[in-house]
Amino acid sequence: MKFEGKTALVTGGSRGIGRAICLELAEGGANVVLCYAGNEAAAQETVQAVEALGAKALAVHCDVSDAAGVDGLVKAAVETFGRIDILVNNAGITRDNLLMRMSEADFDQVVAANLKGAFLCMKAVSKLMLKQRYGRIVNLSSVVALRGNAGQVNYAASKAGIIGMTKSLAKELASRGVTVNAVAPGFIETDMTAALPEAARTAAQGSIPMNRLGGPEDVAKAAAFLAGDGAAYITGQVLAVDGGMSM
Repeated sequence: MKFEGKTALVTGGSRGIGRAICLELAEGGANVVLCYAGNEAAAQETVQAVEALGAKALAVHCDVSDAAGVDGLVKAAVETFGRIDILVNNAGITRDNLLMRMSEADFDQVVAANLKGAFLCMKAVSKLMLKQRYGRIVNLSSVVALRGNAGQVNYAASKAGIIGMTKSLAKELASRGVTVNAVAPGFIETDMTAALPEAARTAAQGSIPMNRLGGPEDVAKAAAFLAGDGAAYITGQVLAVDGGMSM
């Protein structure tokens, strides 16, 4: 039980990769606080799945791009479990389109949810971790931050920004026992990729040396590794979980 006695805060934890991360951490003994933006039923299903593993869980509705909402999320986590040891910034959205057709609103919404949201959560939680002189922050970036993708200028920009923030904050917090790393998933079987046309899925799979899409559990295990004591001397790094796609 490598996370026994620890509390993890996972944003966007109701479905897909976020849910898999919640379950992976819970299986290791962590209490889990997950936030969700809209699907309360899915969030409660994740809570029940965490509790079935013998861990405690709390679901909180939160828009991570809103500072007051993030402060309320962190307050709820601390009031319930006393501390936050692990932060996983997983919440994110897409608004895909070619640049010439992309609206300013679509750009702003993606950057607000994906990049500003991670910034606000790290700012709020890092204060606690500094006092504890312990913490693990894991940010979800993407393979598109490393190689780009047509039709995702906004998403790629937000996920590339995640990498820059990860490396910068890692330098700020390293001396106080707090590590900050990123995971960059490739094409993963989620609701988001399930909505892709079959031709796009086939083309994506063909670009992966392992010739298959990954599963949410593949990303969850990488995030759990970076959140664990076995990664205590690793900070400011980006771990690609993409079947070799970004090579």
